[in-house]
Amino acid sequence: MREVAQVAGVSVSTVANVLSRPSIVAPETRRRVERAILGVGYVPSGPARQLRGLPSLIVGSIVLDLANPFYAELNRGVEDRLAEAGCLILACSTDLQPAKEKQILGLLEEQAVRGIIISPIDPDPASLLEMSRRGTPVVLIDHPRGGLDLCAVAVDHLLGGQLAAEHLLSLDHRRIAYLGGAVDPRPVALRREGVQRALTAAGLDPDDALLHIRMPIHPPTLVEASARAVERILSVTPRPTAVMCLNDTAALGVLHGLDAAGVRVPAEMSVVGYDDLPFAPRLAPPLTTVNQPKYELGRTAADLLLDETSPGHTHREVRFQPSLVVRSTTAPPPHSRRRPR
Repeated sequence: MREVAQVAGVSVSTVANVLSRPSIVAPETRRRVERAILGVGYVPSGPARQLRGLPSLIVGSIVLDLANPFYAELNRGVEDRLAEAGCLILACSTDLQPAKEKQILGLLEEQAVRGIIISPIDPDPASLLEMSRRGTPVVLIDHPRGGLDLCAVAVDHLLGGQLAAEHLLSLDHRRIAYLGGAVDPRPVALRREGVQRALTAAGLDPDDALLHIRMPIHPPTLVEASARAVERILSVTPRPTAVMCLNDTAALGVLHGLDAAGVRVPAEMSVVGYDDLPFAPRLAPPLTTVNQPKYELGRTAADLLLDETSPGHTHREVRFQPSLVVRSTTAPPPHSRRRPR
């Protein structure tokens, strides 16, 4: 660092600021120091930085499955915000395995990362609070904080499920199939609860009106599993007239399965997804779905984590509202006797 400072004609503290807090250095000075760093071939030492009491520049991001397009876009929001602060994201998948989540958390804590952003498996992740108290900041993502003294970013998935079900009910659907996971993460369970609430509010018994189908939910098998689930949906009596899916990837599989079975969408079967992934409006027909702000979730979680070291930081929860996006995969069921309005 002294050599870089000499070449750039600045103090060692200015070099340190360029490396750790570039935003406080004048642009021309910063560029001069960056050129000197390249010329000298200086590579900062992460362990040495931490020995000097400076926070690590690495943030761990732990999600259920990086192959899921939802988490890919969410992590992009995390990565972009961290990059603005000169930090790096280290992204990991738990695959809904508690033992794997515990192992990843332990390894990240051993590496003294700046903090951890996590979509936890456990609906009551009290162990994360202990980690925070030991000195590793934790931000919950796509998960409410509940009574925990942690920051959290969440979506009102209960409302999301209600919006989807209310839309189908408004079209006169009274028998709905719900595609969920063999083990539902908390956000997916809340969506199903929202559907059940909407059915109850409409005077229907969820046990009769909702056919709950469980299946593997990892993206490599989700499309195929959803397509196979169509066979069960079509074999049930009375047959559902609509399918609500835990996410858009599952809806893609359902559309494939219905097409293979010769069932027309939406004339004979309506389909609703969740997430509003980039491919949703490009399907044929374009997918009706529930939008949640994936990228904004990630950026906000990163903001909260970066703010953890600020004086006067208080833990808080930022909650986003989902919205229904009506496209072309939903319509009244065949032979609907709904009166014109």
